Amino acid sequence: MITAKHTCTALLLAGLLTGCGEKFLDVSPNDSVTEENFYKTETDAIQATNAVYSELGKGGQYNYALWGIGEIMSDNSFTGGGGGGDGAEHQQLDNFNIAATNPLTTRLWGGCYVGIGRANTVIQRVPGIAAMSPAIRQRCIGEAQFLRAKYYFDLVRAYGDVPLITVPPTSLAEVNIARTPAAQVYDQIVKDLEEAAANLDVSYGGADLGRATKGAALGLLAKVQLTRGNKAEAARRAREVIALGKYRLWANYADNFKVGNENGQESLFEVQYVSGLNGYTFDGLGFVGNEFFGPRGQGLTPQGGYGFNIPEDEFVAGYETGDLRRDVTIWKPGDAYPDGGSQPAFLPGSPSGYGCKKWFVGKTSTNIWDSPLNFPVLRYAEIYLILAEAVGPTPEGLEAINKVRRRAFGLPIETASARDLTVGTPNFDEAVLRERRYELAFENDRWFDLKRTGKLLTVLAPKRIKPFNVLLPIPQNERDANPNLSQNPGY
Repeated sequence: MITAKHTCTALLLAGLLTGCGEKFLDVSPNDSVTEENFYKTETDAIQATNAVYSELGKGGQYNYALWGIGEIMSDNSFTGGGGGGDGAEHQQLDNFNIAATNPLTTRLWGGCYVGIGRANTVIQRVPGIAAMSPAIRQRCIGEAQFLRAKYYFDLVRAYGDVPLITVPPTSLAEVNIARTPAAQVYDQIVKDLEEAAANLDVSYGGADLGRATKGAALGLLAKVQLTRGNKAEAARRAREVIALGKYRLWANYADNFKVGNENGQESLFEVQYVSGLNGYTFDGLGFVGNEFFGPRGQGLTPQGGYGFNIPEDEFVAGYETGDLRRDVTIWKPGDAYPDGGSQPAFLPGSPSGYGCKKWFVGKTSTNIWDSPLNFPVLRYAEIYLILAEAVGPTPEGLEAINKVRRRAFGLPIETASARDLTVGTPNFDEAVLRERRYELAFENDRWFDLKRTGKLLTVLAPKRIKPFNVLLPIPQNERDANPNLSQNPGY
């Protein structure tokens, strides 16, 4: 529920909660902030903006909800874990028997609206702060616009029509509104991203490394337009990202997923994580994937590994021979461990002995669920794939997708190869979707890709998906609090 605490007094939360990244993270307590004394200085504006980022790294986004919805609900993976009732909330998604009380779908809704509430307050209050640099003011507003668009994009893709709130409510009546048509929500997303692109710089460095940039806004705008089926606009925005001249593919696919390369040359935007500051929580400052996806009981992570998010056999079998992304993305039987052991042929929850490897960092500290590895929200490789899908098997589209493919096979990125797709490649749209599947595996895109391309019901038929499962249930606690919220059909 979006309460008055989440919206009308979001400035309190902005001062009390931490920011999002290791570069611009403020973890000092600030217990004297009040509504009367906040939003007076440039520091206040920056702290409030940092708080808009903070929900990205929590359980309502990348630390819990999105890997359940984006991957386990898709054909990429299944629940795994210890079997039986372990991970019951993930099993509901996996089996498309989703209750309106499901914790993951509930947290996605709540986390997005907390972030939206904070963004609304920044956008409303920061312009009135006189004691700050005009450049910082513009940046803070642009960051809030970008993040509000990102949260709404997740909501509208998952639930369809959702309440559109763009100013801090001043009464409960302004919170308890009905769902807004999805087309109108998308219009606001596009508007926010266009304005964010105008407000943000191409890059930020030093203590501000990791903040949203012009490239992040343009890249997300390209993805939004592709989702809406507006291919011409998607292509235009993808070209604008490329024209910035800021981004390059790593020669080695694995370099995208190394702590030392965070916010690197291929990164448009990523969730910032740090280790050593949280224990058993989805809402700390570290990423839980190292522990939750680690090979179950093998002792490679602080708690031994929980073995969730297990790659489907069909997904693993789909890798082309020589695709170097496979060994970066999955554990397979016989793979060597850092401690000298190897991946067994069978593990609890993984009868074929597979596991999700992409987010493995090992025992980075004595803490628990606290991997320092950032999570990429947008990579330059995806911009090429968006462009390829948008323009089809034209010379431009073929070169875009082939850059990604060449890298996947360890070939020079700018040189034509035997691995290239050609104008004669059959079913080019299918080829692009397949390339997205393996390039972006376990980056929480697959379910959304199947949905936007109209393939969800066909591809997931073996998982007993039902037609109404193209939308998630509106959380029951939200409907209990807001009598104007209707439920999606089937739930």
